[in-house]
Amino acid sequence: MKQFKKQVLLVLAMAACLFALTACTAEPEKTNIDRSDAESLQSGAQSIMETFLAVPDANLAEYIEKYRENDMEAQASGLESYLSVKDDLGAYVSTGEGTTIKGEEGYTITLNTVFEKRTCEFVLTLDKRMETVTSMSFNPAYTMGENMTKAALNTLMGMGTVFAVLIFISWLISCFKYIRRFEDKMKKAPAPVPVKTKPAALAPVPAVQENLAEDLELVAVITAAIAAFEDAPADGLVVRSIRRAAGGSWKKAGN
Repeated sequence: MKQFKKQVLLVLAMAACLFALTACTAEPEKTNIDRSDAESLQSGAQSIMETFLAVPDANLAEYIEKYRENDMEAQASGLESYLSVKDDLGAYVSTGEGTTIKGEEGYTITLNTVFEKRTCEFVLTLDKRMETVTSMSFNPAYTMGENMTKAALNTLMGMGTVFAVLIFISWLISCFKYIRRFEDKMKKAPAPVPVKTKPAALAPVPAVQENLAEDLELVAVITAAIAAFEDAPADGLVVRSIRRAAGGSWKKAGN
């Protein structure tokens, strides 16, 4: 964290030095920049670039995050630009001549740098007051063969993606017929037959036994019949209860 703070302070100090070196002679209404001012801006830009290139590879992602947390988006984007082309550049060797252009929105400084594997343009832009870095990028110089190879790979990747999507869509459409067949099968399938269940057998209702002893005429007739059958005097018989027999025995006897 301390190292990062030192890096931030160093960058801010360099930007302040750029402003101090050129503020005395730079005039907003002029479109050209004095040679001395241009050289001062280029020297400051080179110092900023070398400061960023000195960041250890293992800490580049951490520095990018820290710059964003401190609202230094230009520096974060510059480190991301370097990280994306780092393997193509190799080790830093030297810095050659550069150009400085003053535009409506500020100053654009371009340095022609040399790396181990290829040359690269380092582009740094400042605001009109030369107090804030507004953008930073590394633009490697690729050969014609490398550019053609990249273009061919991009074309193949794009065409491959398109063909893959078309093949997937055609396969998906070919599956519609199976979906239709499945729907037809579901429509033609017989409806399930409800299972009939037998009603539970009703419990037999117990017969209500009726006491017929209160029917005096019936008592007299039965008493006489019993007396005749038993050959006994009717006065010796006492009928206390008369009940109807279950099962219809009298009906069976009559049959």
